Amino acid sequence: MGHFWSIGLIIFVLTVVLLAVKQFFWHGRQKQIRNKHVVVTGGSSGIGKCIAIDAARRGAHVTIIARDLKKLEAAKHEILQACKHKDVQKVECVSLDIGSNYENVEKTFNTIERTIGPIYMLINCAGTAICGKIEDTTVDNLKHMINLNFMGTYYCIKAVISRMKSANEGIIVLTSSQAGLLGIFGFSAYGSTKFALRGLAESLAMEVAPHNISVTLSFPPDTDTPGFSIEEQNKPLETKLISAGSGLFTPEAVAEQLMKDSLSGKFFSTIGLDGFILVTLCAGMSPFSSIYELLLQSLLAGILRLVGACYLISFQKIILDCMKNRDKNKKSE
Repeated sequence: MGHFWSIGLIIFVLTVVLLAVKQFFWHGRQKQIRNKHVVVTGGSSGIGKCIAIDAARRGAHVTIIARDLKKLEAAKHEILQACKHKDVQKVECVSLDIGSNYENVEKTFNTIERTIGPIYMLINCAGTAICGKIEDTTVDNLKHMINLNFMGTYYCIKAVISRMKSANEGIIVLTSSQAGLLGIFGFSAYGSTKFALRGLAESLAMEVAPHNISVTLSFPPDTDTPGFSIEEQNKPLETKLISAGSGLFTPEAVAEQLMKDSLSGKFFSTIGLDGFILVTLCAGMSPFSSIYELLLQSLLAGILRLVGACYLISFQKIILDCMKNRDKNKKSE
């Protein structure tokens, strides 16, 4: 038994040392995007707009893409105000439904590059969440999420990847969700589209690595955006209670972390303790960005499996309690 305690103590000490090294001594070198062209889908609001503002502050030329032209123009004004070199930087906005037709996406991206220049960084933030149990989710809602969350991301990447390879440089960001790491009650349709992005990101990272192109997969938690407010209106009670423990993050904080991680060449981008636990626990065969990251994931995988099991038990209790309460209410009517 003493051997087990010794091994546990060694693992604990090594983990603390690795975390300390990261916190105080190791900082990934960030790429510079000054005078580079950054394109952000879903850039008219929420995380996408905050990322576009961050890119403008770093001196980049920025193009934002969304569907609502009025919101795009308002966001463009904010981004222009954030520019580091207002007399030099270019900011454009484009109205486009990225999930409807690949030919339209390709044509639009060709026009964007002719207008502002080669795209160095593509940040896919466009997406939507329609919550509900599988029997309560319409086929139209499912198709809408597949088209926007997955196909839209795929189309945009396909439209830029050949020129990035020719330039032998680039950064591609895909925005999934913590629901893309863990199946959650009420997210059977939404979670499926976000899980799919992980497969796309891992395959893409392997394809583009020889061409000096990095891929970052972001897993944002619940974030205080206009989209989240709409999502909350139809979210099942079980989903709300399960999600409540992770807290609500600001889009500025999520955007800042995503930019740091993507410019540092990290494959995973996450924020908060729950995000760290999920990414570490679900790392599996995903790319690793450093030996430090690999060692930390290896050391923590076993113990975090037990932590994850405790989370799952608490989620099942929430679901059973909600079902019992509904049954009681039905009997009392």
